[in-house]
Amino acid sequence: MSDGPSYGFDTLQIHAGARPDPATGARQTPIYQTTAYVFRDAEHAAALFNLQEVGYIYSRLTNPTVAVLQERIATLEGGVGAVCCSSGHAAQIMALFPLMQPGCNVVASTRLYGGTVTQFSQTIKRFGWSAKFVDFDDLDAVRDAIDDNTRAVFGESIANPGGYITDIRAIADITDAAGVPLIIDNTSATPYLCNPISLGATLVVHSTTKYLTGNGTVTGGAIVDSGQFDWSASDKFPSLSQPEPAYHGLKFAETFGPLAFTFHSIAIGLRDLGMTMNPQAAHYTLMGIETLSLRMERHVENAMTVATWLENDPRVDYVTYAGLASSPYSARIPAVCPKGAGALFTFAVKGGYEACVKLVDSLEIFSHVANLGDTRSLIIHSASTTHRQLTPEQQEAAGAAPNVVRVSIGIENAEDLIADLDQALTRATA
Repeated sequence: MSDGPSYGFDTLQIHAGARPDPATGARQTPIYQTTAYVFRDAEHAAALFNLQEVGYIYSRLTNPTVAVLQERIATLEGGVGAVCCSSGHAAQIMALFPLMQPGCNVVASTRLYGGTVTQFSQTIKRFGWSAKFVDFDDLDAVRDAIDDNTRAVFGESIANPGGYITDIRAIADITDAAGVPLIIDNTSATPYLCNPISLGATLVVHSTTKYLTGNGTVTGGAIVDSGQFDWSASDKFPSLSQPEPAYHGLKFAETFGPLAFTFHSIAIGLRDLGMTMNPQAAHYTLMGIETLSLRMERHVENAMTVATWLENDPRVDYVTYAGLASSPYSARIPAVCPKGAGALFTFAVKGGYEACVKLVDSLEIFSHVANLGDTRSLIIHSASTTHRQLTPEQQEAAGAAPNVVRVSIGIENAEDLIADLDQALTRATA
């Protein structure tokens, strides 16, 4: 697309990053199913390997299909660049990789996906990193948790599983004052509902597996670079501000400016970690993004209808959907996600753990899967699955108590979803 007019979201989700294939004129982005690329000559190859020229070397690093997806996601998020990788979990490690060193920590919200809590509390210890978990509604606690070894603050725009909405601007003010980047997982909201960069986020991560693809077919992740953080303002981020031995002393921040993080994530992150997105996955996600706004509008509409019905059902203790007037997070919707509170939330079933299990087993339209963001409505009992590895205290803090189920509301007819929940609740609470 040209750099002329400012296009709307619906136009950009179809056209951003995509151009007719120069060889064939193909309108849809082809799947470039290739491992390597032929260099024009030895000088061209040397320039690519020295990062003096942008191009394709090897598909662990760059691929034309993936490149289109990267540009499209970066455009929709308002970033300067993006890097796609093999999964949402890979994206989280890729986001931290240029920032952290042994002995450093990340301050993370207590309201995170259970797998992220496990990754941050257990797995990253093997790199010599650590995490401090803090209630992001307690701004003083967030501020106090940041110390001289903190290299990032991490939260979710719409938290999984409870659908809680983070006050991104307030957290960004704290991280700005501390001189550390803010990383926001925007998976549950998507750039259609929330734009974390405009609210002060430094980096945005996605599990593209979810709403961006929208059809439950492939896994993937993305890291979007705002280009707004000064990596040379302190000595905290030597990977970006200091000479890189593998590239003859090149300084990424000095050489690439706002794109320093993006280039480092490709030239070193993908090169050495190898968390590569395959071109077929990128193709599926590109096709999914073409209808993102249409799907999200229906997701939000259905979620509000179903959540309202559940809140008024006597078999349900409470519903956490932020779109409900009763939610303590409803006041944040206009500033954080003005087009709606997403379609992910939890509700507590009277009868506790056993009733939740019976509910899940009795549903017919809802699919019992460890996923979210599909066109289909999905349900899971987090305490026995996605959050099973957490302590009871961590489960409660994350909104995944034993009496709670998580739902991802799809784009089916809302009345059919309500009827399915009605019959399953009858069986579960009989």
